[in-house]
Amino acid sequence: MQTSQTVKMLSALAQESRLAIFRLLVAQGPEGLPVGTIGERLDIPNATLSFHLKELLHAGLVTSRQTGRFVYYAPIIDAMNGLVGFLTENCCSASGESCIVAKPSRSPKKAAAKKVTASPARRRAS
Repeated sequence: MQTSQTVKMLSALAQESRLAIFRLLVAQGPEGLPVGTIGERLDIPNATLSFHLKELLHAGLVTSRQTGRFVYYAPIIDAMNGLVGFLTENCCSASGESCIVAKPSRSPKKAAAKKVTASPARRRAS
């Protein structure tokens, strides 16, 4: 992957709505989602959504296809993997160490939200 393409992709993803759209599409997989569904799930108005999808399309991160009355957008998984590969290809090479690219853990906010504790009344009853 060339540096200019990497910059274009990172620039497209460096915006909250576009990053959310791309992550939603990656979670959905290669089949993608219709534009209306993307807008509903992320609560993005149609005109704004259209602009963001166009930016992701021009960056080479998504594809679009028309099926009947619906336009579907899907992630280009090879482009995503190429971007990640470009960013990590020289990982730790200067130190002579081996880098293992780990799967990111849940954010602290999400982890805290999932944590369930007994109420004070229940703790006293125990």
